[in-house]
Amino acid sequence: MLFLASSAVVAWLGAFATVNNVNGWYVGADKAPWSPPNWLFGPVWTALYTAMAVAAWLVWRRHTPESRPALVSYGIQLCLNLLWTPTFFSLYPLLGTAALWLAFAVILGLIGAVTVTVVRFGPISRAAGILLLPYITWVVFASSLNLWAALNN
Repeated sequence: MLFLASSAVVAWLGAFATVNNVNGWYVGADKAPWSPPNWLFGPVWTALYTAMAVAAWLVWRRHTPESRPALVSYGIQLCLNLLWTPTFFSLYPLLGTAALWLAFAVILGLIGAVTVTVVRFGPISRAAGILLLPYITWVVFASSLNLWAALNN
């Protein structure tokens, strides 16, 4: 339950930052030609946060010596995930393009942290590692959208 609650809090805080800006500056932003429609992000993130929480629970319930460092890396990636959304959406009106570059740095760190988490989760629970693969794929995809935005806005 703790893992679902943590994911829900991160999702809610991210949505709060997004909702306040997605219909603001982002409407007129130059977006990558491969950008999905805005309505798709909510369902995708809901599925990803759920899979992340289940993966963390699978690792936690094993209680192996490797579980603690794996869950620490999970916590780090969750914090970076939480940091990206307000950096990208909320800081742009204040900092302009610099905020998009800062968000790009955060998302690159997130890719690294998720990769470490996948590598640590896999040996503890193969299912947990596999559950994170769509997440890392989506974050890499999101980084391409972020890079486009930074280069073109």
